[in-house]
Amino acid sequence: MSASPSASSRGSRTGVWLIGARGSVATTVVAGCAAVTAGLHPPTGMVTETPDFADAGLPALTSLVFGGHDTVDCPLPKRAEALAAGGVLPHGLPSAVGAELAAADREIRPGGPLPGDTRDEEELITAFAADITDFARRTGVDRTVVVNVASTEPAPTGGALPASSLYAAAALRAGCPYVNFTPSTGLHHPALSAPAEASGLPYAGRDGKTGQTLLRSVLGPMFAQRALAVRAWSGTNLLGGGDGAALADPAAAAAKNAGKERVLADTLGAPVEGEVHIDDVPALGDWKTAWDHVAFDGFLGARMILQTTWQGCDSSLAAPLVLDLARLVARAHERGVSGPLGELGFFFKDPVGEGPSALAEQYTELKRFAGRLRDDADGAATDGGGAEGGANGSARENGAAQENGDARENGDAAAVRSDGRGVEGGAGR
Repeated sequence: MSASPSASSRGSRTGVWLIGARGSVATTVVAGCAAVTAGLHPPTGMVTETPDFADAGLPALTSLVFGGHDTVDCPLPKRAEALAAGGVLPHGLPSAVGAELAAADREIRPGGPLPGDTRDEEELITAFAADITDFARRTGVDRTVVVNVASTEPAPTGGALPASSLYAAAALRAGCPYVNFTPSTGLHHPALSAPAEASGLPYAGRDGKTGQTLLRSVLGPMFAQRALAVRAWSGTNLLGGGDGAALADPAAAAAKNAGKERVLADTLGAPVEGEVHIDDVPALGDWKTAWDHVAFDGFLGARMILQTTWQGCDSSLAAPLVLDLARLVARAHERGVSGPLGELGFFFKDPVGEGPSALAEQYTELKRFAGRLRDDADGAATDGGGAEGGANGSARENGAAQENGDARENGDAAAVRSDGRGVEGGAGR
């Protein structure tokens, strides 16, 4: 059952600006959205297309317009062909949705900083924000949600903004809601906490929960609720593709594993022995295998073991969630909701804001949030405490798109300056 758009959003268009726009996840997002809206495939894996989200006023899939940043220049149609050859996309889909892929590819702009780039952080943020606002004016979208789906970067050292934070600052500068689907720093950088709070924008993240951690967020509460003592929980990830190569860097892998470990500590009530090892296996391409070994005690100290194996396609698991998040955050922005969206913790390993860690409880919070979005679904009222009217285009006059981020009180809250340089980023997952 498809969620229905609100009266205020019927006929409107919503921008989805993807960081890492030519990567596997982004390509699957664009191709998948086109396939679903054309009736070629069902919306399998899309939470927002289930009955609990009907009439929540979410933007229709047909209203989504894609663009983004990337540091690579492989066109989306060609990337889609490669994914189809690897079994990620159905055979024949790239040609069936070739026009939609080409249209999105025309809206992709060079990211950065690239090798030899002499621009400082402020210049990069300004340039990225200008790309986003130009996209909004050119396409006539009512609002734009920026979603980071780029490859995982190492945790930053020192005060310089990493690439993910440069893009996040640009989203704030452009007046756009922001979603960090990666473990990268993004808005978590200390220099961006005040600008994010002052922006009046909704934001969500971080690190999409697609496989091994999704299973852990179900099994962890099971052990806790059945009073079974977990002695150790270890795991191994085998993955290829761009994310596998990125996570071959121990610093990037550490950033990824932090969220996995946090879910266990939160659901079990205390940290447990064991860790996750991530191995890059290029031959696997976009596929991954996750193995978990759980040692636990039963009644009278009986020693027992649970082992699980998860095999899946990373892009196919992530893409429907990216579409879900873009729609939910766009609707939150339309309703005037601001700040960290802890209610979207269902989608993340390391969610912003407050909320439970167990998947069932997170889903209850998500449904409650959908109810908030559903209230006054004709758009006549906004949620109290949010930025009135939204930051980038809650109303358009005479059909002309309002410029994203135009006229925020107290000037440009996201103007972040530093003498450091960000690391290279924007390559798609």
